[in-house]
Amino acid sequence: MKFNQLPEFEKDLKSLLKKYRTLQEDLEEVKTILKKRPEVRPPFRFEISNLQLETCVIKVKKIACRSLKGKGIQSGLRLIYAYFKNEQKITFIELYHKNDKENEDKQRILSNFK
Repeated sequence: MKFNQLPEFEKDLKSLLKKYRTLQEDLEEVKTILKKRPEVRPPFRFEISNLQLETCVIKVKKIACRSLKGKGIQSGLRLIYAYFKNEQKITFIELYHKNDKENEDKQRILSNFK
């Protein structure tokens, strides 16, 4: 499985790393899990519908972050990624905390994958 990320994702990550120091390591653990099971898997991962894209765009709701002690997978972090099954590739699109933002940036998704 190959991983890459949008420049906007890199900005999201850089901003969140100021608040959550372990986030980079936590993302490595997420990558390990996604290598084995990248597809939709409720209640942890849901496909974002109504995008009218051929690409499968998935939202991860349950991410453990060690910087948020006592929260476990209820940390509130959200990860949006595109999964290209035939190419065995994942592109990270967006990373945010649910308190900072209610939903994913659909415009970002559409502008990069239309």
